[in-house]
Amino acid sequence: MERSISFNPRGDNELPNDRSSDVGYAANDRRLAYSRSFQQSHGPRTPAVTEAAKPFLDRTVSSIDMPPEIYSVDGNDVFYGDGKDVEIGKVSVLDMVWEIFGVLRSGNRQMKRLFLLIALNVLYSTTELSIGIFTGRVGLVSDAFHLTFGCGLLTFSLFAMATSRKKPDHAYSYGYKRLEVLSAFTNALFLMFMSFSLAVEALHAFIQDESEHKHYLIVSAVTNLLVNLLGVWFFRNYARVNIAYRKAEDMNYHSVCLHVIADSIRSAGLILASWLLSLGVENAEVLCLGLVSVTVFMLVMPLFKATGGVLLQMAPPNIPSSALSKCLRQITSREDVMEVLQARFWEVVPGHTVGSLRLQVKSGIDERPLLQYVYDVYHDLGVQDLTLQTDYT
Repeated sequence: MERSISFNPRGDNELPNDRSSDVGYAANDRRLAYSRSFQQSHGPRTPAVTEAAKPFLDRTVSSIDMPPEIYSVDGNDVFYGDGKDVEIGKVSVLDMVWEIFGVLRSGNRQMKRLFLLIALNVLYSTTELSIGIFTGRVGLVSDAFHLTFGCGLLTFSLFAMATSRKKPDHAYSYGYKRLEVLSAFTNALFLMFMSFSLAVEALHAFIQDESEHKHYLIVSAVTNLLVNLLGVWFFRNYARVNIAYRKAEDMNYHSVCLHVIADSIRSAGLILASWLLSLGVENAEVLCLGLVSVTVFMLVMPLFKATGGVLLQMAPPNIPSSALSKCLRQITSREDVMEVLQARFWEVVPGHTVGSLRLQVKSGIDERPLLQYVYDVYHDLGVQDLTLQTDYT
């Protein structure tokens, strides 16, 4: 049996909501799980505890009473958080579109700039596709589909920016911030694929010796370069390879910036290859495409590793492993701690580190000093949310 208890670090004599006598178990014959969320704000470290506060879940002897704001009367799940209930599974696509446009109207400047960039790319790709179909230019049609796929990824980035502003609910208790990390990872994966495809195209041109001067592709590359340079100027604050991500939106903005930079490099490479071919330089297309492929790969690899690490719940990069090991040694050195059975730390999103500890302690001890000590140690290290479970010997 396990019991979850809200730990009160003020040092009261009785634990709140202690109902062990109701279920017929003593406190020393089961594992007790304690959890506390650190709020890094300008206020005091220890949050105030209101005795009259209604618990989120009320445990009785025979059942668990669910608050009415979570579930509707007829049993259908509902969302809560923004002042209105929305049933799960009954949100239409039109409602989502209207919600996104509502966020855009009240959103920040970066979201409005991204929407303008997507609109310009959609207009340009549609025009290029139409010209390619009517003139029979396969190169224009292929480039138009490439731009269309890129527009889809940028649209997903915009959707992530809008959705991440929603408050946490019972379905997503950590909120929707990680959607921006997923969007950044998707952009990075697309750019990795583009780098690989450019390398294959360069190899194919070298083997088949199909380098040729296509004037219509030069016009397309110049136009695409101008549109992408506008996007680079929009997100110029993120035009760096390595960035210290403090929030999830930093990853998303950085991925959008790298997306337009990579497209700009690709267009510039095509223009340079065409100019060198006009001067009679052999294998100019192979050389330029190879350079573009390597450049894009080196540009996007740090973002790919950072987003992948967050999604795979890797150890937080902002906390050195030596510091975590030192904290574990400090905890195990206490007389009331027998062993640290499990220690896990990861980032939900950049800037939000959580941890889980499982300790084996001596039977019959007072857990309050130990809990306070462990919370203080990891809070000073930068862990916002820490869950501690104690097992008695």
